[in-house]
Amino acid sequence: MLTQERLKELLSYDSATGLFARMVSGHGVKVGDAAGTLCKGYIQIKINRRKYYAHRLAWLYVYGELPTHDTDHINMDRADNRIANLRLATRSENNFNTGKQANNTSGFRGVSWKNTSKKWCAEARLNGEHHHLGYFTTPEEADVAYRAFVQRHHGEFLYQGDTA
Repeated sequence: MLTQERLKELLSYDSATGLFARMVSGHGVKVGDAAGTLCKGYIQIKINRRKYYAHRLAWLYVYGELPTHDTDHINMDRADNRIANLRLATRSENNFNTGKQANNTSGFRGVSWKNTSKKWCAEARLNGEHHHLGYFTTPEEADVAYRAFVQRHHGEFLYQGDTA
């Protein structure tokens, strides 16, 4: 298992920029080279033939342990691994800090049109459970209900962007 001590032998980490650099040369890399490759928005770093997410390594580097929970990027930029941009979160909390889906038609997260009722519906998931928050005349009203629910349960994780 990778330890903080071993990590610091292999990589340096700048907590202000969130970037890692190599401390050991070999296998085509030199001391000082930037460490990591971008994969699906996240930076991954290979150590001893194993890939690690840079945000998890940043946590280990600073706090001395690999996170047991999700590590949330506060500003939603998966490549921004500054320690000030990282926080531990449950899966449910982390899911609240996401934007709306690409196929969203209401313009609001958690709000969709229901043909059966001919109304806008607000829904959310919390700890794996589905919560129906009500039917509304406008998507804006449904958004108010969704945001109140999220604020009540996970206020600091409420994503503030992607509103109409």
